[in-house]
Amino acid sequence: MATAKDDKKKEISFVWEGKDKAGRIMRGEMRAGGEAVVQATLRRQGILVSKIKKQASGGGGKVTAKDITLFTRQLATMMKAGVPLLQSFDIVGKGSSNPAVAKLLFDIKTEVETGSSLNQAFRKYPMYFDLLFCNLVEAGEQAGILEMLLDRLASYKEKILAIQSKIKSALFYPIAVVMVAFVVTAILMIFVVPQFKSVFSGFGADLPAPTLVVVGISDFFVKYWYVIFGGLGGGVYGFLNLWKRSRKVQIFMDRLSLKLPVFGDLLTKATIARWARTLSTMFAAGVPLVEALDSVGGAAGNYVYATATKQIQAEVSTGNSLTVAMQNANVFPSMVLQMVAIGEESGQLDSMLSKVADFFEAEVDDAVEALSSLMEPIIMAFLGVVVGGMVVAMYLPIFKLGAVV
Repeated sequence: MATAKDDKKKEISFVWEGKDKAGRIMRGEMRAGGEAVVQATLRRQGILVSKIKKQASGGGGKVTAKDITLFTRQLATMMKAGVPLLQSFDIVGKGSSNPAVAKLLFDIKTEVETGSSLNQAFRKYPMYFDLLFCNLVEAGEQAGILEMLLDRLASYKEKILAIQSKIKSALFYPIAVVMVAFVVTAILMIFVVPQFKSVFSGFGADLPAPTLVVVGISDFFVKYWYVIFGGLGGGVYGFLNLWKRSRKVQIFMDRLSLKLPVFGDLLTKATIARWARTLSTMFAAGVPLVEALDSVGGAAGNYVYATATKQIQAEVSTGNSLTVAMQNANVFPSMVLQMVAIGEESGQLDSMLSKVADFFEAEVDDAVEALSSLMEPIIMAFLGVVVGGMVVAMYLPIFKLGAVV
């Protein structure tokens, strides 16, 4: 197994040129362990190679979730319009403004041209195409309804991307304001307050307590500014790095995030929406429930729900209904359980799960709007207290001096 991984790491992109059996000039790109492999592969396809060279590294940009979502929608649209698969890849790849996306699509097209199925080609790039994506494409290929499942996949990814964007915007606003407030405070403490301090030293009178506090904090900032900024920057970077690499920290943060005041409820609704949307999409594609639950836990994006999904999968595989298994997991509200129960009884589970996802996505929209309206006055008050408090503290001695005069 280690040898296979090493071979994959050694693969390089080669650009080739040659002629097919009809004498037409053919060009392409292929990932392989060496030029000899490219020669042999193309020879098997009936292509006489005249030129092979290594592809220059550095794609210029990176492939994002938004790029994959757009590609899925474009591919679904073209296939529904009757455009052949390989031609669809050519059109989408050439139309992409991101060189990294164009290269990825070209690599996948080459894999398909050399005999791989589409889902096998996608599975070679797990960084961009997760298990759910590949399983649905495989189901579509086997059932002969690839264009329909690509359309569902595109809709699914668009909805997931939209809800992630709303969560990020809701969290970004307060974090950005707090950071700006800290930078403004640091500038005042390091550059402005010392100027006032030099003026106050000539007063020859005791300074008010608020002024002394601000001057003391300013002295600390001036003396240890590199420690404050270095410690804060290093602490944030270290924590984010630990969060990314440590499974224990990820589990702790996933649990904590669902218990946060205000934000916890928002994240819970978003997680349930993703969970229901994923299971609905998988089940509607004809994937058996037990197999579908394999992809659902990871797609939920939270350890609490991933663990609950494993428990649900184990209970369903032993004969329990999905409703009972979800109830035993104790992480879903009663409304979700009732909708799933109705879906199981009526044989329309995918439809009911889709309605659950629609409901919670709407709840997330409302929660984000309410949160934005709530945060604006709170943040304004916070900035007013911090910046206004410092300004008042600095002018208090001047007011006192004016009163004495």
